[in-house]
Amino acid sequence: MNPKLILGIDVGGTFTDLALLFAESGRLILGKTLTTYPDPTPGIFSGINDLLQKAGISISEPEGIIHGTTLVTNAVIERKGEKTGLITTKGFEDILEIGREIRYDIYDLFISMPQPLVPTSKRFGITERINAKGEVITAPDLDEIRKIITELETEGVRSVAVVLLHSYLNPSHEKQIGNFIRRNYPHLYCSLSCEIIPEIREYERSSATVMNAYVQPVADMYLNNLSENLKSSGFKGFFQVMNSSGRLITAEQASKKPIDLLESGPAGGCMAGVYFSKKLSIPDLLAFDMGGTTAKASLIRESEPQITYQFEAAREKRFKKGSGLPVRIPVIDLIEIGAGGGSVARVNELGLLTVGPDSASSQPGPACYGNGGIYPTVTDADLVLGYLNESYFLGGKMKLCKEKAAEAIESFIAKPLGISVEKAAWGIHRVVNENMANAARVHIIEKGLNPKHFKMIAFGGAGPVHAYHVARLLHAPGLIIPGAAGVLSAFGFLVSQPAIEFTYSKVQKIDCLDFNDLNETFEKFKKEGMAYLLGAGADEKYLHFKISCEMRYAGQGHEIHVPMPLPPYHNKTGDDIKMLFENQYQQKFGRIMQGHNIETVTWRVLISGNPFFQQTARVVVEDGGAVLKGYRMAYFKGQYINTPVYNRYALSANTILKGPCIIEEHESTVVVGCEGEVFVDEANILHIQFVKNDEPVNS
Repeated sequence: MNPKLILGIDVGGTFTDLALLFAESGRLILGKTLTTYPDPTPGIFSGINDLLQKAGISISEPEGIIHGTTLVTNAVIERKGEKTGLITTKGFEDILEIGREIRYDIYDLFISMPQPLVPTSKRFGITERINAKGEVITAPDLDEIRKIITELETEGVRSVAVVLLHSYLNPSHEKQIGNFIRRNYPHLYCSLSCEIIPEIREYERSSATVMNAYVQPVADMYLNNLSENLKSSGFKGFFQVMNSSGRLITAEQASKKPIDLLESGPAGGCMAGVYFSKKLSIPDLLAFDMGGTTAKASLIRESEPQITYQFEAAREKRFKKGSGLPVRIPVIDLIEIGAGGGSVARVNELGLLTVGPDSASSQPGPACYGNGGIYPTVTDADLVLGYLNESYFLGGKMKLCKEKAAEAIESFIAKPLGISVEKAAWGIHRVVNENMANAARVHIIEKGLNPKHFKMIAFGGAGPVHAYHVARLLHAPGLIIPGAAGVLSAFGFLVSQPAIEFTYSKVQKIDCLDFNDLNETFEKFKKEGMAYLLGAGADEKYLHFKISCEMRYAGQGHEIHVPMPLPPYHNKTGDDIKMLFENQYQQKFGRIMQGHNIETVTWRVLISGNPFFQQTARVVVEDGGAVLKGYRMAYFKGQYINTPVYNRYALSANTILKGPCIIEEHESTVVVGCEGEVFVDEANILHIQFVKNDEPVNS
């Protein structure tokens, strides 16, 4: 399938971003509107209508819509999923609370652990057992299941998770129970661990399956309603969803396994970074995404996103690993590094200025929105500092009030600290930048890498405002701001691949690998994956296959991720696998353990198609006007400077601009400090170099 017209829609915590792509010409038309609560659908259709009117087309003309949403993440964080029950093997009812028996902060006497999504009263153990070899010991009693379901229904449960011991080896009991529930109780949602995460380790498998069951009714209703509303409005094309690993899946698949959407929106931004990494031949980048609610960072290496299977949702403490609910799904390795434009600033009990984590969101929004918000936010500070144009926010669609921003900062920050409004605003801006740079630096160093090696690519509504200072604090060799930066996640959906991943868990020593079993399993996955992708519109000629395995030395508790050759496998393959493992282990830990047995634990098979769009895109805006829009007083080097403001849409290729300067477009604003120099390339991408990057960052 090669659609000529595709629409990307990214629902964020504050704004809903849209990108309409004419694939043949690369013409890109953008839209941005406030996200509506509690139902984002009205905001989506408001944005669609504005965008289609701008493009001069009807809703029936786009051949496809690709969507990303924060719905699943918010449902888990805010505990707004449906009442859920858990059926598990007797003796494992409390696995959700026992977890790994690890305290994420051993010195915190008042530590708060994440509360399970299913309370004790709704967790039931059944008389059933499959052993560690996958052999049936005791079959389940369906009368026992019937009694449990009856009791759960009286409690108002709408969704049931089924997680049985060793079902990753033999799923027969789970499937038997699942078929019984789906046949006799069709009004209940049912999540089986063998369908959600068929992997070893009971706690992680239980956590993920329960979470899927918890959010499935919410996600299914939302996606079905959105799909039906699109159809009734005249849309006739395909509807796909971005998952957490930067891959496209069908809406039907997303409804069955909504936990795959936990990092749906931010993944789009990283995939846009991958697209630009390839286009610009810059294989290693730090993608910096700062929106209205949070800021995130991710590494792109050799023009590929970094995927992790160690993800946590709804952390008790945002930056404390282990304080959330584990979900072993493929996720782009994103780290939340700070606040967003709507994050609230305050003076804490110690008299220190802090920003976030709470956000003013879209309702009531920052004080400058004039919608009833009274607390100062990052956006308010940026407006007072002169970085934002109160008459050109969202291209002039939304007016900001500088006076209200100044009043909020004065009341809650300047007066309590005994400083001027300008210094208080700069303090908010500086604290956010320092926090983000520190978190990004730690994230990179923990991977054994040097922050100075990575150029930064910045996007999100607030990203280009703060990226210059964050990049300088990291001593990055340069900064890239692509066109459409303010809605880049929505654009990222359009340049991502449709894909599906299969998992096969079986602990085996390399010397004892059953290659016939592996070949048969991978052939089965290949057939299922090809059928799914061809049904989703992928072209069979361009299907890609990747296999990896999580491996360890026997006796270790954690594995490393090892890329594998494609099958068929045979007896000599064992030596190749051993060499691949030792190379990865040596690279990661600096040594190998001679004479120790090596085990394979979990195999992963990824089947993907080509992105729908791979050419060069260009933002088209009928903006007119001169290159230099005028001058504005903006805060640099401790004072307000009369700063030139440029129209990004009028900048021609090979233009060079000296900092300080401000470059405006509809969806975002680029702020360049005194030591910056901007080069505009043929595709209207801004390349910013730092003239004196070894000096302290005071501008």
